[in-house]
Amino acid sequence: MRPISETDLILNADGSVYHLNLLPGDIADTVITVGDPDRVYEVSKYFDSIELQKGKREFITHTGRIGKKRISVLSTGIGTDNIDIVLNELDALVNIDFETRIANAELKKLNIIRIGTSGAIQPDIKVDSLLVSSAAFGLDSLAGFYRQSYSEEEKELLAQFAAAFNDETMINPYIATANAMLLNKLANGIPQGITVTAPGFYSPQGRQVRAYSAIPQLMEIVTNFRAGGKRITNLEMETAGIYSLAKILGHCAISFNVILANRAINEFSKQPAKIMDYHIKQLIEKINSNI
Repeated sequence: MRPISETDLILNADGSVYHLNLLPGDIADTVITVGDPDRVYEVSKYFDSIELQKGKREFITHTGRIGKKRISVLSTGIGTDNIDIVLNELDALVNIDFETRIANAELKKLNIIRIGTSGAIQPDIKVDSLLVSSAAFGLDSLAGFYRQSYSEEEKELLAQFAAAFNDETMINPYIATANAMLLNKLANGIPQGITVTAPGFYSPQGRQVRAYSAIPQLMEIVTNFRAGGKRITNLEMETAGIYSLAKILGHCAISFNVILANRAINEFSKQPAKIMDYHIKQLIEKINSNI
């Protein structure tokens, strides 16, 4: 096997991986991802101890312990372009020997748990509630740059979703699914649904401020989608990328969405910080008890 080149896997002068500024050993096998760098502190305050705090750009990492469990929390920033960086560099930290630049013979699986915010699109989903992404459709282009495979169920869901768009939109969606083990261990009793991951916040999520949308029917398409008894429940900007790359790289991923808005009834949370903190605490307890 050829070593990975210095321009394909870039390391800093201290041997840390380029963007995350982390060394092998800096992260735990369980990694919580959040979008907002400030939210890293809102998660790590529930750790019993913190052994490491590092950051570069929007990527802030804290690693510590809850009881005997070692755990990391890492900010990704917004969007699947950042997810491409985060997932690949996390994988490199645990599965590539930085001295030889060759992948390890035995590959490690990380548990990657997203705790993010999202907007619901179905009127029955309550603002301030928690939702799990059982699967996600990506409207971005990230997955198209990687070789991947779909299950028969995924193929069918994707075909039906893609058929809802006409050829003029130039949208080529992909699909990715949550890890079954993490769903079983962490998502019991939490509502599940299909998430749409958009490549932007405004027009790519059906919002119109001043610029006119090229797909004015977008919200109608995603809201009315039904296939095999499943529906799309919410919109956000990272989950499909996390699920897709986690599967490709052999890791386990699950995405929890704190619903701060309901687009169907034009309602936004009156206490977003308090609600986020409540769900973070509950999820930390679940993670500590179940994985």
